[in-house]
Amino acid sequence: MEIRAAVLGEMGQPRPYAESQPLRIERLELAPPGPGEVLVRVGAAGLCHSDLSTINGDRPRPTPMALGHEASGIVEALGPGVEDLSPGDHVVMVFVPSCGHCLPCAEGRPALCEPGGAASVAGTLIGGGRRLSAGGAGINHHLGVSAFADHAVVSRNSLVKVDRDLPLEHAALFGCAVLTGVGAVVNTAGVRPGETVAVVGLGGVGLSALLGAVAAGAERIVAVDVLESKLKLARELGATDVANAADADCADRVREATGGGVNSAVEVAGSEKALELAYRITRRGGTTVTAGLAHPDRHVSLQQAGLVAEERTLKGSYVGSCVPVRDIPRFVSLFRRGRLPVDRLLTETIALDDINAAFDRLAEGQAIRQVVTFD
Repeated sequence: MEIRAAVLGEMGQPRPYAESQPLRIERLELAPPGPGEVLVRVGAAGLCHSDLSTINGDRPRPTPMALGHEASGIVEALGPGVEDLSPGDHVVMVFVPSCGHCLPCAEGRPALCEPGGAASVAGTLIGGGRRLSAGGAGINHHLGVSAFADHAVVSRNSLVKVDRDLPLEHAALFGCAVLTGVGAVVNTAGVRPGETVAVVGLGGVGLSALLGAVAAGAERIVAVDVLESKLKLARELGATDVANAADADCADRVREATGGGVNSAVEVAGSEKALELAYRITRRGGTTVTAGLAHPDRHVSLQQAGLVAEERTLKGSYVGSCVPVRDIPRFVSLFRRGRLPVDRLLTETIALDDINAAFDRLAEGQAIRQVVTFD
C-alpha cells in the first residue's frame, strides 16, 4: 500500500528546520506484514528528543530513514502467527521490541533485548526485514516503529494493547516519554514514599519523571532546568523546589536545601554536564540515574574515591528499565485515576506537513510534547 511518511534523507542539516527541511514528506510503499508483524493505522505520534538527536546527528542512524518512535494506533491487519490481537484493537508502540529469548529478555530486562537493539541500529524490524521502500529502494525503520506516517508495519513484540477509550494522542506518550521518565524513577531509582528526588532536564521525559516521583510519594522533588518556563510548569505539576542549572551555585543551593543532597537524582537532559550536576546533588549513599542519551563521543569525569567512600550508585536507565507489557497498563491506570496527569505534557497536536517547524520548537525548548495526529 502507499503511505505518506516523514523521511530523513541526511543527518546534520542546519537549523531552522523549517527552512532546511531535513524531513521530507514522501509517498512510500509499505509492504504487508510478515510473520509475527502487524499493520497499524497510526493515530498519534509524539515528537521526542530521540528523533531530534537522529536529525541533528547526535544519534547516528542509517539513512534514508522514516522517523517516529513514540506512537499509538489501531490494528488493521495481522501477519501470519499473530493470534492475540484483532483488527480494531488500540495499541501503544514500544521502541525496543523484545524477542523474549535472549539472556536480557530471559532475565526480565526486555529493554536490553539483544536482537531488538541490533535491529534498531541496522534500521530494520526485529526480524531483520524492511517493509518500507521508495522506487524499489529500501527505507530504514526508526527503532522498529517509523510512526511519522499514516500507517506502519511493526513487530507484534513492539505493541501493547490498550483500552479503546484512551485518547490516542494521550496513549502515544506512554510509548516513550512516560515509559522512560516514570520508569527511571520507579524502576531504576526505586524511589520510595518520603524520599527526596531531583529531576535534571524538564522535557517530556523529565516532566514524566517528575510526575512519577509525585506518584511514588516522594516527600521533596527538586526540578532543575535552564528555562524558567519549564521550572514554572514543574511547580504546577508537583515540584516542591526548583533550581536553574545556569546558576553557578545551583548544586550548592540544592544540597543545602535538601540537607546534603537528594536520595535519587534522575538526569534526562542528554548532557554530560547535566549528569555531572545530578551526581553532585545526590547525597552520600544515594543513587544517580541517567536516562538522557548524549552524543556517543561525550564522557563524564567523576571522583572515584567519592564513589567508593560515599557508597554512591550511578545507574543507566533505558526505556525506564520497564517491562512494557507490565508497566504500560500500570501507568495508564495511574493516569485514569488522576495520579499521573500525562495529558498536561501535551503542548499541541500538529499535522504531518508541519513537522519540521515543530522540531524547531522542540529544539528551542518551546514545547514539551507535540503530537502528530492523522485523520
